[in-house]
Amino acid sequence: MATGYVWHELYGWHDTSSHAGLLPPSLIMQPYHHFESPESKQRFHSLLEVCGLIDHLTRIEPKQASDEDILRIHTPEHLARIKAESATMRGGDAGDGTSPFGPQGFEIAALAAGGSIAALNAVLAGDVTNAYALVRPPGHHARPETGMGFCIFANAAIAIAQAKAANPDLRVATVDWDVHHGNGTQAAFCDDPTVLTISLHQDDLFPRNSGAIEERGEGAGLGYAINVPLPAGTGNEGYAYAMDTVVIPALRRFSPDVIVVPSGFDASCFDPLGRMSVTASGYRVMTRQLMDVAEDVCAGRIMMTHEGGYSPTYVPLCGVTVLSEMSGVPVDVIHELYASFDTMPEQTLNDYQRSAVDRAAAAVSFA
Repeated sequence: MATGYVWHELYGWHDTSSHAGLLPPSLIMQPYHHFESPESKQRFHSLLEVCGLIDHLTRIEPKQASDEDILRIHTPEHLARIKAESATMRGGDAGDGTSPFGPQGFEIAALAAGGSIAALNAVLAGDVTNAYALVRPPGHHARPETGMGFCIFANAAIAIAQAKAANPDLRVATVDWDVHHGNGTQAAFCDDPTVLTISLHQDDLFPRNSGAIEERGEGAGLGYAINVPLPAGTGNEGYAYAMDTVVIPALRRFSPDVIVVPSGFDASCFDPLGRMSVTASGYRVMTRQLMDVAEDVCAGRIMMTHEGGYSPTYVPLCGVTVLSEMSGVPVDVIHELYASFDTMPEQTLNDYQRSAVDRAAAAVSFA
């Protein structure tokens, strides 16, 4: 089993300016760092090198997504605006006013989309069994007409659309475990019954009023969007139960040719933008759950593309743990202090978490 890996130093150069969290500097807001900073991703890559796991991965070279690739998902107006703002000395914003990018931000965003394309193509070609694209900026919030939520282009959706352009019969399932609703990916394929979109997320966190159980797709795609909004505080057992009760049965029923995972680590217990309690070992369990079902339904083919996760010290531990499971190479990077969070009370599945998952399972219905 070969595991592919995408990283380019330019991903760390995506410039989100001196915002203090989400807000620009002002007379009452001292300049600091934007939440979506390079730290967690660069440290993820660094830990892969330091622990030696990178020596067991197959490097995949990213190239910029073409305009044709991007326009399969996004409107010409959105692409033109990003290009125009990118060409200025000040840069621009993805679209919601809280997602800044610097000069030449278009080129880096296109490289992020291109990294996801390269990873998915390598999996589909059989060059690797699975792959992780550590790309930046993220993409799962970018809708066809606009970027938002730190996302400029819809990386996973663009990769899927490119693969389906080459093979229209391709059936793809997405399993988004970022703490925020994967609204952009859902919007891209809302009427497409050949792409099943599944999102596990903290209930009504971001975007607001998005990701409810009742959002099930449109037209021919009705039923092919599945949302599992989880109560704040849900930990390892709650996520594992959601995987077993909703995600795995849906994947078996849909029988995709490949599984694409918009992979955010902001459901972790240390994340500043989420209120969930998942630990690195919880992500390992979910990865194994996906790998087991992928072995049965799609010859193990999984591509993960990096999304959120804003704890610079904990995201690398989650990411390396996931890649350790994907590659089958044992790596122990979890300090005993962090390991103690696996036994915190919030890791135990409780009645209201079970009820939330069961409600989502009851709503699943597709041909």
